[in-house]
Amino acid sequence: MHLKYLLMLPLLVLVMMTIAWAADPEVDKDTGLIIAPGFAEVKETCTVCHSAMLITQNKADRDGWIDMIRWMQDKQGLQELEPKLENTILDYLAKHYAPTATSRRPPLQITFPE
Repeated sequence: MHLKYLLMLPLLVLVMMTIAWAADPEVDKDTGLIIAPGFAEVKETCTVCHSAMLITQNKADRDGWIDMIRWMQDKQGLQELEPKLENTILDYLAKHYAPTATSRRPPLQITFPE
């Protein structure tokens, strides 16, 4: 290996560690929710009725989160939310609990003996 590549190795490791650190969001130890703008509103509004785990285990886009809020309002007695508060909550949920390509395991490949 050339000396110039050996000299670049520590820099590469530092860059990779910085990227990994930046990719891991800070999580609230009590709720498991990601700490970011909108966190306080979600914690104060949503966890009054249910565990934060119902949020962290679900993934949806903005329309999916709106549907869940409307279902809670229609079926579970959730009050109407102020538009600004609802938008803050939806922005937070859609950003931090959006569907991901890796949120589900791939289907099992089953073969049956003949």
